[in-house]
Amino acid sequence: MTEGIRGRPTMKDVAAAAGVALKTVSRFVNAEPGVSPATAERVAAAIERLGYRRNESARMLRRGRTATIGLVIEDVADPFYSEIGRAVEDVALRHGSLVFSGSSGEDPRRERELVLAFCARRVDGLVIVPAGTDHDYLLPELDAGVAAVFADRPGGLDADTVLSDNAGGAHSGVTHLIRHGHRRIAFLGDRTAIFTAAERLRGYRRALSDAGLPADGTLIATGPPERAGVALDRMLAEPDPPTAVFAGNGRITVALLRSGHRPPLVGFDDFELADLLTPGVSVVAQDPAGLGRTAAELLFRRLSGETGPARRIELATRLVPRGSGELRP
Repeated sequence: MTEGIRGRPTMKDVAAAAGVALKTVSRFVNAEPGVSPATAERVAAAIERLGYRRNESARMLRRGRTATIGLVIEDVADPFYSEIGRAVEDVALRHGSLVFSGSSGEDPRRERELVLAFCARRVDGLVIVPAGTDHDYLLPELDAGVAAVFADRPGGLDADTVLSDNAGGAHSGVTHLIRHGHRRIAFLGDRTAIFTAAERLRGYRRALSDAGLPADGTLIATGPPERAGVALDRMLAEPDPPTAVFAGNGRITVALLRSGHRPPLVGFDDFELADLLTPGVSVVAQDPAGLGRTAAELLFRRLSGETGPARRIELATRLVPRGSGELRP
């Protein structure tokens, strides 16, 4: 509380403190002409003394915008998704917007609740890493002028989408192991209900097929990352065990390493300290910052009035050999 004012100071409070008309304060705050230097100095001093801040939300709403966007990702604590989030924030900042973000936890209901909560706060647009495939709930929001872009996975609507080349990346990683002499290659992946996991399994199968190798079902395990070590234990106990492993995401790779296994390995997704292990962990690296940046740029193009058919952009992955994927049987 300042100078007997309860709550946040208003333009009316500034006008009273400076001894000027309310319209004069409005002109000064909005950088409009018609305020003399002496008057401007009095108004500035009153603003500083009272701690007045312009109501940006009200100003933007009068223009039909709120200068905010919503971001829904799987888990804000996951380094992969935090990189996406940071890139979205960087683009939003360049456009004078703030980002509301939240985690869906792979729960389509929570995704829907978050998206609608953001829309209730009048966000201008949304970047969504979809947890589900039914996005009809978004149709009224899109009709009302909200823009939406899907990132990392396709959504259930015809909207701009930015993906990684999941199948191609898995294909390159498995092919790399094949070129180093492996014929029995295990695949440890996430639930195939997840688009990225299913695409990586498809790339694994295609790499084996291209090399004339069978896809042995006993060498394929999908499920929660924390079960990866148990799945590999089972495979290694078989009469004809795998000689190498392709891990379907970074969490699975880390779970395998924590379980004590050090097989010839290529993992999908890079992770911190992968290059400091012995041997270093060979990976198929995505570009999470590129995913977030591209999705946000598409969103702001739509918000600036760009029309036309929905775009689907697929970003390349790259193989990073560090030692674990170059070990021979």
